[in-house]
Amino acid sequence: MRLHRSTAFVLAATLLAPAPVAAQVPADAAQRVDEIFARWATVSSPGCAVGVTKDGLTVLERAYGMADLEHGVPNTTETIFEGGSLSKQFTAAAVMLLVLDGKVSLDDDVRDYLPEVPDYGTPITLHRLMTHTSGLRDWGSVAAISGWGREQRTHDHDDVLDIVSRQTALNFAPGHEYSYSNTGYNLLAMVVSRVSGMDFAEFSKRRVFGPLGMKSTQWRDDYRRIVPGRSTAYSALDDGAWEINRPIEHVHGNGGILTTVGDLAIWNRALTEGRLEGQRFVELMHTQGRLNDGSEIVYAAGLMIDDFVGVPSVTHTGSTAGYRAFLGRYPEQGLGVAMLCNASNVSTGGMGGRVARVFLGDAVVEVPEARATPVQEAERYAGLFRDPVTGDTREIRAVDGGLLEGRTPLAAVSEGVLRVGSAEREYRFDADFASFAIEDWQYTDQRYERVEAWDPTPAELGTLAGTYHSEDAETTFVASVENGRVTLWQRPNDTRTLEPIYPDAFRADGSIVRFHRGAGGAVTGLSLSLGRVYDMRFARVDG
Repeated sequence: MRLHRSTAFVLAATLLAPAPVAAQVPADAAQRVDEIFARWATVSSPGCAVGVTKDGLTVLERAYGMADLEHGVPNTTETIFEGGSLSKQFTAAAVMLLVLDGKVSLDDDVRDYLPEVPDYGTPITLHRLMTHTSGLRDWGSVAAISGWGREQRTHDHDDVLDIVSRQTALNFAPGHEYSYSNTGYNLLAMVVSRVSGMDFAEFSKRRVFGPLGMKSTQWRDDYRRIVPGRSTAYSALDDGAWEINRPIEHVHGNGGILTTVGDLAIWNRALTEGRLEGQRFVELMHTQGRLNDGSEIVYAAGLMIDDFVGVPSVTHTGSTAGYRAFLGRYPEQGLGVAMLCNASNVSTGGMGGRVARVFLGDAVVEVPEARATPVQEAERYAGLFRDPVTGDTREIRAVDGGLLEGRTPLAAVSEGVLRVGSAEREYRFDADFASFAIEDWQYTDQRYERVEAWDPTPAELGTLAGTYHSEDAETTFVASVENGRVTLWQRPNDTRTLEPIYPDAFRADGSIVRFHRGAGGAVTGLSLSLGRVYDMRFARVDG
């Protein structure tokens, strides 16, 4: 049984939002919000803009830090920032308008509009794309594997469609689980363009931004275009300095929304009051996805419908290059929070949540900090476990009679069942403790199996040397062994050093590399799992 409880009441609260009245806010709200952003409120740092609404009225707008460090331009509440994945709800909105026009259905197969997408034997519906349950690999992760990631090369939608068209496998069968993927939203933007007969950016302007009066909002469909009032994004360096880090791609729909906190407040009201195509539009936007086993997930149309500190919430975060963003609604309190930043060291959900707590007041339900508790026969649970699909690992350690996974405490809620921290996630072990399944809203059935750590001999490493090629990523790796270490070399001159995990499996730069052997024991290929690509196969091509 899925742990996640129903959140239907959140939508009901949204649709029944009261008419604006005189908003009540804490007397010290502005001071407390200023304290949250004090770190960025200097002339030597980029920063943020934040806006808060209560019952449809703006009750706070503040700005901190600099929009442009080179020219000494400060951030203001009218500064334009890039919203990262906040963009997804606007892309979803464009699709929903076509649904209401009768031109598409959420149950349509994406190949009806984009035949370039491979046929994987099971239709991938528009709603699967929208709820991250399609199984499609994230194109950005594929580009990173190829050696030309999103910050190394300028991509456009033709590049995205080309990458998608070359993928010979999915991460999982459509509807099997939830896995966040930008690919789905780029494809949705392309669907809108092909069905409407106009550029996606123009459709959004005519049907969404214009009718709502979001005068400062547009898509970054050409990153070179001059946008008056736009901030520059920065990444924080280890020495306390900053470097410019703005997106260099034309791809949008997954990200790329340029907006202000004031325009986001307008959008929040539209999603509350039905100001765009009425309540049916609002209902569609809040329709949550379902997995193949019938369970409901928290992700809807670019919106996460869940709760925060015991309060029903509708939120999303954004992160792209040096930009960070948060947009949230708390329907039962009539509260809206918008945060846009041009500093990479802002925690999106954390900072947005702190602002929300200032205004939620007594509605907040404090959750005790999770801690490791004594577990009977803790050693039975301890060990190294791997996901056979991705090769990823989880290590459970017995510490002082309790259990930890990394720094996260695990508590035994019953025989063979561990609760992970304070989250609604459980590890359910089989009878002999050789494997466990993860019980969580994101998965139909994800299982980890026990494995032994590996200390390979020089002879074992020697069998891995060779050349490996993937058409999916259009790239080649050359594996070499030097001084007892395996390295992967890739053109033009990128080298990964592999650290052994378990037999024939290694970790390198956030990826999992697994070598595969044939019936006679000879190595025939390798697979790479990186980010939102689960198991990309490379064939051995050196004979």
